[in-house]
Amino acid sequence: MSEGKRADWMAELHIRFKRRAKRLTAAVGATQIAILVLFVSLWEAAGRNRWIDPLLFSYPTKLLRQLWRTMADGSLWPHIGMTVSETALGFALGTLLGTALAAALWWFPFLSRVFDPYLVVLNSMPKVALGPIFIVGLGPGFMSIVAVTLSVTVIITTINIYNRFREIEEGYIKVVRLFGASRAQLFRLVILPASFPVIISALKVNVGLAWVGVIVGEFLVAKLGLGYLIIYGFQVFNFTLVLSSLLVIAAVATVMYQLVAALERKLTNGWRER
Repeated sequence: MSEGKRADWMAELHIRFKRRAKRLTAAVGATQIAILVLFVSLWEAAGRNRWIDPLLFSYPTKLLRQLWRTMADGSLWPHIGMTVSETALGFALGTLLGTALAAALWWFPFLSRVFDPYLVVLNSMPKVALGPIFIVGLGPGFMSIVAVTLSVTVIITTINIYNRFREIEEGYIKVVRLFGASRAQLFRLVILPASFPVIISALKVNVGLAWVGVIVGEFLVAKLGLGYLIIYGFQVFNFTLVLSSLLVIAAVATVMYQLVAALERKLTNGWRER
C-alpha cells in the first residue's frame, strides 16, 4: 500500500471513529433524558393518584409551584445566594489550600513523615463533630460554615494530590535532574504536569464535598441558606419545601460541576498545546 493510500485509509478510519463516537454520545444523552422523563412522569402519577403519600413525597408539579412562588416573591434568592457564596468560597479555598499543603509536603520530605499520621487521623474524624468547635471559636455565621466546609475538603485534597506527587515515575525525575534542574524546575516541569489529572479529579470531588460541608454547617447554625430551609421544612412538616430546596441544590451543584468540567477541557487543551 502506497503512502498516499495509507494516509487516505487512516483518515477514513478517523472519520468513522468520530462518527461512531458522536452516535454513542447522542445515544447516551437520549437515554439519560428518557430515564429522567420516565422517573419524573412516574413520580407525578404516583403523587397525584396517591400511590405514594403526597404529604411526604410530594410530586414534581407541586415542587415547581413551590419554587415559582418563592422565586416570584423573592424569598428564595437570599437563601440561594448565601449557600452558593459559602460553597464557592469553601470549594476554592479547600482546593487551593489542599494543593498548597500537598506541594509543601512533597517539597519537604521531613514534614511529610512528621504529618503523615496526623493527616490520616484527621481524615478519619467525623467532620460534623468539629462543627460546634468552629461555631464557638468563629461565631455562628458565615465563617464557621466555611470552616466546616474546609474541614471536609482540605484534608482529602491534600492526601490525594500528595500521593500522586509521590507516585511520579522515578525515571522522569532522574532525567530532569541529570540536566541540572532545580527542585522548583522539577516540580514545575515534571511533578505538577504529571499530577494534573488528579488535581482535576480533586476539583470534581470537591464540588460535592463543598456542598456537603456547607449544608451540614447550615444545619447546625444558619438562619439563612438552603440548609436552613431544609431544617425549617422538617420542623413545620413542609416536605414540599424540603424537596424543592434539594432540587435547587441539585441544579446549582450540576452547574458548578459543568463549570469545573469546562475548566478541565480548557486547561487540558492548554497543556496539550504546550
